[in-house]
Formats: sequence, structure tokens, C-alpha cells
Amino acid sequence: KELIMKNCFVFGLLLLVNSLVAQGYKRYDSTLKIGKAGFKIFSLNKTPDRNTLTIRPIGFKSEAREASLEIKARVLSAEIDDLNNDGFPEVIIFIEEPKGNKSLFCISSKENERMEPIYFPDIKDDMRLSKGYRGQDEFRLLEGVLFRKFPVFESDTAIKQPTNKVRQILYRVIAGEQGSWKFKSFKDFDMNAEVK
Repeated sequence: KELIMKNCFVFGLLLLVNSLVAQGYKRYDSTLKIGKAGFKIFSLNKTPDRNTLTIRPIGFKSEAREASLEIKARVLSAEIDDLNNDGFPEVIIFIEEPKGNKSLFCISSKENERMEPIYFPDIKDDMRLSKGYRGQDEFRLLEGVLFRKFPVFESDTAIKQPTNKVRQILYRVIAGEQGSWKFKSFKDFDMNAEVK
């Protein structure tokens, strides 16, 4: 009887692991390049509560070192482009946090000598853009412009369903302070949600 219980437990555990794998929670391993330079992005994606993201520069000068970051998220995908038009690549890494919110990291090549982060603003710091915001972001990159879309909710938090509006925000990378780079929104609009 004990052996049957143990076998049932192991079988149940295997089913759970397989269902997690089926949900797409598998390791992320991708190499993205523009010409000879780019980045290798790797993450085991085992748990969103404690995960490691490794970014290795490719085609950089020999002094450039890889970076490993502990993140509370899973890596979903990555895209490469020259976002600041300096002739060197940037990579955007799209992530999903434990509660399902999506966000991103962006890394810039400083003349293929070293990697530097590009600052992405917290939407909650902008009273106008964050009005009605409760997450559920979707991101995509198109010709150097980052598009962000999310459903707009009523200010009354007791209302759980979103309105029939979605907000779209467009970002570009611009020069920040002391030679740094940052994303800045340059256009936004609310539109009717697509009926599913």
C-alpha cells in the first residue's frame, strides 16, 4: 500500500512538471546579432521567484565581460536593434514577473567595448499615462520603436473588469545624463479594445 502511494505521488509530481513545461516555462537560450556584434541571452527559467539571466556580448572587444543578474521573473523573448542609432546593437529582453506582469530589460553596446543598461521608466511615475493602469502589458518592437499596450480600468478598484479601452504608448531611446540612454514616450492614445 505504501509503495502504491509513493508511486502515485511520483506520478502526480511528473504530471505537474510536465504541465509546467507545457505552459512554456522552459529555458531561454538565444543568440541575436547585427552583423558580427550582438548578445547571447540565457536563462534556465526554473522559477520566477529566483531566476538568473545571463547576457554575454558577442563580437565585442576582448575586455567586454558577460553579466549575470538575479531576477524575479522568467525570460519570454528578446529582440535586437540599433535603438539609439549609434551604429551598435541594443537588446531588449522581455520578462514575466511572478504575478504575470510583463516588463523588460534593455542593454546597450557602448561602441562594442562594454555593455550598459538603458533605463525604462516606471509607468507609475507618470500620473497621466498610469491612470487606469493595472498591468497586463503587451510589448513589441517595430523599426526601433517600442510599443506598449494594456487594458484601461476604472479608478474604482472594486470593478475587476477593464473598460472597453486599451492604451498604446510608443517609446524611443534618447540620450540621458552623463552619456547614458533611456526610453522616453513620444506618443500615446486610447482606443477601443478588439472584441475577442
